[in-house]
Amino acid sequence: MKRFRRDGVKIKSPAQIDAMKAAGHLSAQALEVVGSLMRPGVSTAELDAAAEKCIVEAGGTPAFKGYGGFPATICASVNDMVVHGIPSPDVILEDGDVVSIDTGAIVDGWVGDNAETFIVGTHDKQHQDLLSTTLAAMWAGIDQAFPGNHLGDIGHAIQKAIEDAGFSVIREYSGHGIGRRMHEPPNVLNYGVPGQGVKLEEGMVIAIEPMAVSGSPRVRTISDGWGVVTCDGKPAAHFERTIAITKDGPLVLTK
Repeated sequence: MKRFRRDGVKIKSPAQIDAMKAAGHLSAQALEVVGSLMRPGVSTAELDAAAEKCIVEAGGTPAFKGYGGFPATICASVNDMVVHGIPSPDVILEDGDVVSIDTGAIVDGWVGDNAETFIVGTHDKQHQDLLSTTLAAMWAGIDQAFPGNHLGDIGHAIQKAIEDAGFSVIREYSGHGIGRRMHEPPNVLNYGVPGQGVKLEEGMVIAIEPMAVSGSPRVRTISDGWGVVTCDGKPAAHFERTIAITKDGPLVLTK
């Protein structure tokens, strides 16, 4: 059984973490399918349909569709859109686009959640540097996910990796706990002070997801109420993995 801490964090048993691997694996499969279709001329609606087909045919349920009223299986965020882009047949990928894809799947009541950012076709060096830095920052944060460490250790590692490379951290959005629900306590910030914040414990399952930009970190929500874009129009990158904290350290479930 899950154990609840006073701060609302749900501690999963080893059996429950094993059960979450199926949802994590299917989420990763859907992300891989979408990534294989990333080329000029493809609409984000086509990417969404491919992800939904992958999840449903494997016996899962899209975790995002209907969540809070979100209308699609994936979030497809292009160029200056940081997160929560709604797929559309009118959004056609072009050469050089920076595209963040966030996918989630539910299997046997457990949720998996992961994200990756791609460059369509020709790779601009600055865009590639942004993606490489954000991905490295995610892994730097994951490397801090040991029992006895704190969320501030994760956030600090992410922040340092991004800012040392000359990029900016989006602070309005964060990672999160995950389990039977997409979003559970705690919030997993992408900035912080080592040794501060919630203490990490074996059995915690969290999604670590840095978001970084090449310009100003100021963002706004567009008129559809979902998409979040940079105020200066500069591109963004977003990477995410669901991980369990074990006695031996972080265990990636979305693979």
